[in-house]
Amino acid sequence: SLSKLTKVIGTVEKYYVDDLKLQEIVDKTLKGLMQELDAHSSYMDKKYFKEMQIQTDGEFGGLGITVGMRDSALTVISPIEGTPADKAGVKSGDIILKIDEQSTLNITLDEAVGLMRGKPKTPIVLTLVRKGENKPISIEIVRDIIKIQSVYSKKIGDDILYLRVTSFDKKVNEGLKKAIQNHKTFKGIILDLRNNPGGLLTQAIDVTDFFVSSGVIVSQKGREASSEEKFTAKSATTLSKAPLVVLVNGGSASASEIVAGALQDHKRAIVVGEKTFGKGSVQVVLPINQDKTEGIKLTIAKYYLPSGRTIQATGITPDIIAYPGVVPQETDAEFKIKEADLKKHLEGELEK
Repeated sequence: SLSKLTKVIGTVEKYYVDDLKLQEIVDKTLKGLMQELDAHSSYMDKKYFKEMQIQTDGEFGGLGITVGMRDSALTVISPIEGTPADKAGVKSGDIILKIDEQSTLNITLDEAVGLMRGKPKTPIVLTLVRKGENKPISIEIVRDIIKIQSVYSKKIGDDILYLRVTSFDKKVNEGLKKAIQNHKTFKGIILDLRNNPGGLLTQAIDVTDFFVSSGVIVSQKGREASSEEKFTAKSATTLSKAPLVVLVNGGSASASEIVAGALQDHKRAIVVGEKTFGKGSVQVVLPINQDKTEGIKLTIAKYYLPSGRTIQATGITPDIIAYPGVVPQETDAEFKIKEADLKKHLEGELEK
């Protein structure tokens, strides 16, 4: 009950060993509450609420990596191609132990993002745990303005159009249109979503709509009826018949899993690569004060593919399993922590 919460806050304010202001106690209470719900819900104070607002604009100051909390460990989902982190050698699956001298133990995702961002041309040191290394490694990175080129394209030989989508920011739809206009003649397409951490749902739907002429692309369902919605292909497309291969790996998450999974369910593409991350939940950002400078990020629903299956904690299993460069050993199979391993990955989903 609220009376119990009020009593605990009052007791902490009166007896805690350090002198904390009431607002500090309330902030810590809200952070703890949101963290205990699931791995993707969080409380954002004024500083981190502002940081969130610039994440999908396609340009910001920082390192150029997408991070997530995996079993309470701050982990690199993927570096963004061509950014300072990518050039410095940060890899998908790296666990970040320290940001400069700040330990990441018990840190929130939003706090970590805030620490890694800063003025351009300023250095930062990440201490990482990496598969194959006997001890933590330190990598110095110089911050820069991150200008994301979300779509790359080229011809492979005379007949294959290669499309690389690095993230689903607001520029992807236009980027794909331009790429297709620049390469008008082709007989097949490779859509590369490896190490694509996701982004805007609207862009994922638009990309899928390039290749699917009709039917459901994705739906979302939550506790409230208002959160339930189906997204369908809206019009026929000239790319609905060109042979299509989609490349994915463990760094493919969220929006990229929706694209790969929808194309797989429609039997529109052959999915090749490694099993994807498995992040299929829906978050909304809700302001909690009148001037809209603070808010919460709250999980309200899960995504479901056209077949009715969820990607939450399970990911997309490729039609053809393929690994880059080498055949993995049996001991490698469980190294990467997936969404299913998260301490709070939305309990009960795997039992459905």
